[in-house]
Amino acid sequence: MDLGILGKITFDLNFLSALFSIVIIDLILAGDNAVVIAMAVRSLPKEQRKKGIIFGAGAAVLLRVMATFFVAQLLQINYLKIVGGLLILWIAVKLFVEGAPEDSIQRQATTIGQAVKVIVIADITMSIDNMLAVGGASHGNLFLLIFGLGLSIPLVVFTSNLLSMLMDKYPIIIYIGAAILGKVGGEMIITDPFTIGILNPGKLMIYSTEAIFAAGVIISGKLWMKWQISKAEKEEHVHEKG
Repeated sequence: MDLGILGKITFDLNFLSALFSIVIIDLILAGDNAVVIAMAVRSLPKEQRKKGIIFGAGAAVLLRVMATFFVAQLLQINYLKIVGGLLILWIAVKLFVEGAPEDSIQRQATTIGQAVKVIVIADITMSIDNMLAVGGASHGNLFLLIFGLGLSIPLVVFTSNLLSMLMDKYPIIIYIGAAILGKVGGEMIITDPFTIGILNPGKLMIYSTEAIFAAGVIISGKLWMKWQISKAEKEEHVHEKG
């Protein structure tokens, strides 16, 4: 079947193997994106979470489709993954502090718009590998490319819904989610072309860096919360004196 600009649906071995590869890639890589979405919507009222997840995942995938055409060239630019990694680390700490189960922190209410903004920024930053993998597996077939990126929406929406519910029940998942995002940020920084050119990291260095950043996100979040509590107590003390 010829779809014109979208390419052809042939159902031959090449087409079906590419389709199968894309489905597997989506299943493997949907997890990280689901974690950031679940953490971003956790501060929303329960009745708004589903909207936040659908809007966030939909907007992110639309941008992903457009970005896929350029990502192969962009990946060769020095410092791009370093900047992306630092951005993910910042988002990870921010979401950890906002979603952490400690009750002594005063938190501002999150709106759907704020949640969607965080989801889109994090998703595009984290999805470079996903875009490359799906782009490579589609072999230039635009239908397969759009199908692969579109398929990630229901996968991410389902997983995000499940995770956000589990986070309410088991707050330890927030710690695990923050550590996963820290690992992703560390992996992006250590695999940037600039970093590889200087350090030429082996597997051990990459894994060690991921572990350090995974722990670093939680430690930074804890220190930030401690500082917020201390600041709030000082302000309360000053207010009482006044």
